[in-house]
Amino acid sequence: MGRSAAEIAASVEAGVRSAALAPGDALPPVRALAQRLGVATATVAAAYKGLRERGVVETAGRNGTRVRPRPPVASRVARRVPAPPGTLDLSTGEPGRNLLPTLGPALRRLAVEAAEPVGYASAGPWPELVELARERFAADGVPVTGDAITVTSGTLDAVERLLASRLRPGDRVGIEDPAWANLIDLVAALGLHPVPVPVDDEGPTVEGLRRALGAGVTTVVVTSRAQNPTGASISADRAARLRRVLAGTEVLVVEDDHAAELAEEGLSTLAGPGRPWALVRSLSKPYGPDLRIALVAGDPATIARVQGRMRLGSGWVSTVLQRLVVQLWHDERVTAAVAGARQEYGRRRAALLAALARRGVSARGRSGINVWVSTSDESGAVAAMRDLGYAVAPGSLYRLASPAGFRISLGALELSDVDRVADAVATAVVSPAGSAGAGPVTV
Repeated sequence: MGRSAAEIAASVEAGVRSAALAPGDALPPVRALAQRLGVATATVAAAYKGLRERGVVETAGRNGTRVRPRPPVASRVARRVPAPPGTLDLSTGEPGRNLLPTLGPALRRLAVEAAEPVGYASAGPWPELVELARERFAADGVPVTGDAITVTSGTLDAVERLLASRLRPGDRVGIEDPAWANLIDLVAALGLHPVPVPVDDEGPTVEGLRRALGAGVTTVVVTSRAQNPTGASISADRAARLRRVLAGTEVLVVEDDHAAELAEEGLSTLAGPGRPWALVRSLSKPYGPDLRIALVAGDPATIARVQGRMRLGSGWVSTVLQRLVVQLWHDERVTAAVAGARQEYGRRRAALLAALARRGVSARGRSGINVWVSTSDESGAVAAMRDLGYAVAPGSLYRLASPAGFRISLGALELSDVDRVADAVATAVVSPAGSAGAGPVTV
């Protein structure tokens, strides 16, 4: 393993790469490892600190130091562990395969239209896509000015570029609590310090945002609607109150509108004149996870920074994919399919929430494709659900300081499954395994 801090850290990373160390695995206590290697405890502590700053490990209080759920180190087994055979997998957060539009007709039309190759000089945001995006943003009240729209390879790519263009390791960033698990891991990988902003059904709380600003954050990431994992949606009243808190500040607000056309709730943006802002709208949930495109609107300076960082890296998003989006947006059948999916998710969510309420289970999900279930014992409830034949996502993946819970995704949930799933949830959260010894689950 080595005797210097760098060698110890490198050994841990090698273990993650080779899958000898899996997500959630515990590292030896600092003092124990120091004694084993015959080095000072400060040496091991420095190695662990470096690993934490790079987002490879996390400190879990009495549970010690563990490999993060998604460490920024490539592994041979980096793919998500599948649900046990015979279980209904409600843990993925993915849209239902049968609710996604068919891409074949659009691809066939594109094959004819895009016969001529595009060179370096013509690459970048596709003009027709940008113009269509501008119209859609305007219809939702997003205050786009000039050419302040760009295209990135999905939401996380956009958020990473936005954070990296403004923040440095050690800086504080406000994020929702609970929050999108990928965002928590990205913040850790960038060496940023997350400041939790509590979320209720109407979005980030006003007092939570005030506390975050008081803690020195200069950037805040929020979800506009269909929040993952709670299903929160920022209401018009909440948006107005949050804008008043932000007035007169230079805080960059990054809004994640990942659900876009799938959201039943209207968009209430926090963007305002005279402040830096960015709104990221992904295509993955309505049209398919493999369509790695997000449209980003913002103030001109912020968008220029994102484009500048792209030029230093990937350069641009494939114009073939961008032109495919144009084809999809012009196709009335695709529009109808997305509208049908939105209505179906609404039916599934309403049915599950009603069934849980009848059984006395505390759950919420105002919009989107997830429902959040509260429980006093997260690990016991998740294990009980698995034993009953249902895989759900443990809340520890999403929580910073908020109470325990777990997430149920609706993509694979048919209406005919609702009562059986609700029965299982009721059993899991009130069973002895689901009520004793509260504490986070480690996966």
